[in-house]
Amino acid sequence: MTIGSPTNFSGRLHINGAELVVEAFGPEDAPAMIVHHGAPGLGSRSEPKRSFGPFADRFRVIVFDARGSGESSDDEPFTHEQWVADVDAIRAHFGYERIVMAGGSYGGFIALEYAIAHPERVAALVLRDTAPDTAHDHLAVERAKSTDRTVIPQWAIDRIGTGRFESNDQLREYWKAILPLYDHQHDPAKDAARLAATRFHYRTHNAAFGQNMPRYDLKPKLPTITCPTLVTVGRHDWRTPVAASQVIADLVPDARLVVFEHSGHSPQLEEPELFQRTVRDFLDSAGIR
Repeated sequence: MTIGSPTNFSGRLHINGAELVVEAFGPEDAPAMIVHHGAPGLGSRSEPKRSFGPFADRFRVIVFDARGSGESSDDEPFTHEQWVADVDAIRAHFGYERIVMAGGSYGGFIALEYAIAHPERVAALVLRDTAPDTAHDHLAVERAKSTDRTVIPQWAIDRIGTGRFESNDQLREYWKAILPLYDHQHDPAKDAARLAATRFHYRTHNAAFGQNMPRYDLKPKLPTITCPTLVTVGRHDWRTPVAASQVIADLVPDARLVVFEHSGHSPQLEEPELFQRTVRDFLDSAGIR
């Protein structure tokens, strides 16, 4: 197959009653990859754009700010069902019958949910530092209490994974407090830059962790995923540990698990060359060319 020249798109799309900021880059006639960011109310398309941008040499890479995050509108509901529906509407807007679905952290939750809800639309699934349920959340609290990198205030520890924030300012202070936990090699300058670049939407975050996560458990449905699946995770991930990824790999038929030994929650940024090579090798083996 000969792939054409890249044609980039950047703009606002009206999707299911919300206005979403969407970017697409790479050749339009290449296989499509939609990448969902993590951290509802904190995350944005900037991370998947940086992490998966290099794949635009062979794929049509589509990233976006989910409703209630980044620069997109704050139109409710902030539910997994709605976020999955938004992914499918974006797929349909660009005219792709099947996609590579990718997502990290909370974006991995939505990627899994999408693969379960729309199996006919997913050619391959790429997951990064995510989980099938909340069974390992208590380990994040324990790590926050025992870290020697910084002193995390008790009020912030009490709010890990709870969705109990009263304002954007409070969510900002929480984010500032826990950022030192994310990377294997801590760099305060990177934390400061990440904090400064974050747009805060505390109502989205509250809905995600206060309403959605208490009933989140995909384990019974994981065996129904039949597409090729890659599960990646950092060895030192404090938030979604290796054990959580192992559960996914054990339950999804023929899933491949890759652990990045020198990474925390973000191997796509901490070990980018190895991450990109791993994903490319997986997609090649899955016949996605």
